[in-house]
Parts: sequence; C-alpha cells; structure tokens
Amino acid sequence: MPKRYTYYRQKKFVWRFPKKKNPADASSSDPPPPPPPWVELPRDITANILHRLGTIDVLQTALKVCSTWRSVCLDPAMWRVIDMSSSDRLHSPALKAMCRYAVDLSQGQLVDISIEDFGTDDLVLYIAQRANQLRRLRLVSCYTVSSECLCKAATEFPLLQELQIYFSNISSEGIKVVGRSCPLLKSFTFDKYGSISPIECDDEALAIAENMHGLHHLALFGNKITNKGVQAILDGCPHLESLDLRRCFNVTLEEGDLGVRCSQRIKNLRCPNDSTSDYEFCDYVDDDDDYYGSDGFPDYYDYDYDDYFAYDDYTDPFSHEYLEMDDDYSSIPLAWLV
Repeated sequence: MPKRYTYYRQKKFVWRFPKKKNPADASSSDPPPPPPPWVELPRDITANILHRLGTIDVLQTALKVCSTWRSVCLDPAMWRVIDMSSSDRLHSPALKAMCRYAVDLSQGQLVDISIEDFGTDDLVLYIAQRANQLRRLRLVSCYTVSSECLCKAATEFPLLQELQIYFSNISSEGIKVVGRSCPLLKSFTFDKYGSISPIECDDEALAIAENMHGLHHLALFGNKITNKGVQAILDGCPHLESLDLRRCFNVTLEEGDLGVRCSQRIKNLRCPNDSTSDYEFCDYVDDDDDYYGSDGFPDYYDYDYDDYFAYDDYTDPFSHEYLEMDDDYSSIPLAWLV
C-alpha cells in the first residue's frame, strides 16, 4: 500500500496511510455503466439480426452473450426456420444434438428446416414427431436417410408444400408415399449426380406423375428419366410451371413434338444441355465428360475413405478436447448448448 509523509518543523517524518474509500460512497457518486447498445434495440429487430447468424452460431455464441439475447434466442418464434446447411466445422454427433435442441426450442412452430450431410433416419423421425406444421423440408447429401424413414415421416407432414432432396438413396416408392401423404406439395426437387451412362429409368418420373398432381415446380437434375417419363409428368402435373431437366441426358427434346409441348406448357424450362453455372452445387458438376467415370458416376467416388474412418475420435467444438466417438449420439450433453 502506498505511503504518504509530511515534513514538520521538528524535522520529523510522520507516516500516514491513505484513507480507504467506502464502496457505498463510490456507488452513490459514480453513475452505473450504461447498458450495451444492443440491449435497447426492439425485440423484433434483435430477433431478426440474431436469426441471420444461423442456427449453429446462435446456439454456440449468441445464446450466451447476455440475458436479453438469451431470452430472444429461447423464444419459439426464433426457431420457425432452422438452417443447418453450413456445418463443415462440426461433426455429426454434435450437429444432431444441436438440431434436436433447436427443434425442441421451436415447440411445434417449425415450418422450414434444412439439413446437410448429417441427416439420419432417427433425426428425421424426431423432427416428424415434433413439427407437424412443417411447410418446407430440405435434405442434402443425407444418404443414410432411407425410403422407409421418409415414408413414415411424410405421414406427419400433411401441410408440406416444398420438399428438396439432393443426392440421396430415396427410391420411387418413397416418392409415391410422399405424394399421397402430402397433398399440398407444390415444389419437389429430386436431384442426383448427372451421368452420361446409357442407363434409362422412368420409375421416379412415373411416381411423380401419378402421385404429385399439384406440383408447380419440379427439378430432376441428373435423373435417368427418358422422353416417356417427361411425357408422363406433363400429363400428370397439369399445373407445372417450371421444370429442370439439366443433365438428364436420356431426354431428347429435339425429337418429335415433346420439345414443342414442353416449351408451350412450361414457363421456365431447363433443358438437359443447358448451362449449370448457376446450379447451387456446381462444385459437384463439370461440363467435361471426363468428370464421369465409365460407370456413370463422378470420378471422386474412387476416393479411398479408409483413411477417414481410421480416426475413431473427434473434437468437441465447445471445449476443444478430443473425445472418443460413441455410437449413442444421445450422450452428447445438451449443456454444451446452454
């Protein structure tokens, strides 16, 4: 503690300690610090800003900033739309736990959800049991989601209006059940990797034509559909306004009157050889024929995944500790999220 002294005429030094300040006096004299500027924003504006961060950033960061933000983040209206498409920096178990937690926070108000790479049967069924108001479902590269699961989930989505499935193992039977279970469906995307192989298959096209009569928008990027399938879709979907047939190389609109009928019926028609430069997943697509192997699949399917599965642990993104992989994803502690 610093010391002070006073010099008297007697040439003696007297040591004096400074007086301690009373905390009560300091609090009464000094004004409290102003609240952070974002706290004074209207609640709806705060919710709009936080929602733009995305589901992952809200759960990882925004939820923990202050009590005001936490209150906004826990509002069910905040979780009417869940977008978990940008998930490269996290691993599947953590993503599944976060997605379940976000669905729970919606309290049945979820209307739009996007999942990329980590979707599984149990996760889709979990959503189906808690989101019967769902209007839009988007699954990207969710190869472990089976047709049987999609059939069960579709029965829980009577209000579904838009379904997007990119790169999956869903069969024509799954498409049939979706069409029957979701009578309000107006937009359907069923994209696969395009192929130059001679394999022809109209099963999926016929399933769409026979069970999705209310469609207005249809995308079949890279499908094995033929002219017969296109004809069936035109007959079975009288309200169709847009049709994407890019990389459907078994379709030849130049022959016969099919091309004329498509151009007259469809306002927005994308032909098999049209440019893919504006395609959302253009990284998966190349205009060079060398991009595809002799089996009709992209060359990167030859990638050796053994190196990937050699690792049996993953990083906990919240504590940066290495944890052993566990098949029981339910063991992921939700305390990470709150």
